[in-house]
Amino acid sequence: MANKSKGSNTERDLLHKFWSTGKWCAIRSAGSGSMKYPGPDLLVGNLFRRMSIECKSTKDDKVYLNEHDVEQLKEFSKVFDAKPLFAVKFSKKDWLFLAIEDLQKTPKGYVIDSKVAELRGLSFGEITSY
Repeated sequence: MANKSKGSNTERDLLHKFWSTGKWCAIRSAGSGSMKYPGPDLLVGNLFRRMSIECKSTKDDKVYLNEHDVEQLKEFSKVFDAKPLFAVKFSKKDWLFLAIEDLQKTPKGYVIDSKVAELRGLSFGEITSY
C-alpha cells in the first residue's frame, strides 16, 4: 500500500474512533500538509473542547517531524483556539496522543520515540474522557 494511502486510512481510522464515542465530532482535512495554508489532519471537538490533530503511524520505533509541520500545527491551533496534538500509532499498539511540549527536539525538527510516547502520551480513552 502506498504511504499516502496508508496515511489516509490511518486518519480515517482515528476519525471513526472519535465518532464512535457518540460524544465527539471529527472531520478530516484531505490534503493537509500539501497546501500553502496550515491545517491539521483532523479537527475534533465536542461542547467543551477542540483539538487539532496531526496523525502519524509507523512500523518503526520513532517518528520524525520537521520544524515546519510542528509550526504549522501551532499556528492553525492558535487561530482556531484548539489544542494541538500529535496522534501516533506504532505498529500493533494503540493510539497515543502527545502535546507539542512532549516532543523531543532534534537538530532538524522533532522526534516521537515509542518509549517516550508510552510514558508521556495519553490514550484514546484518556483524551476522550472530557
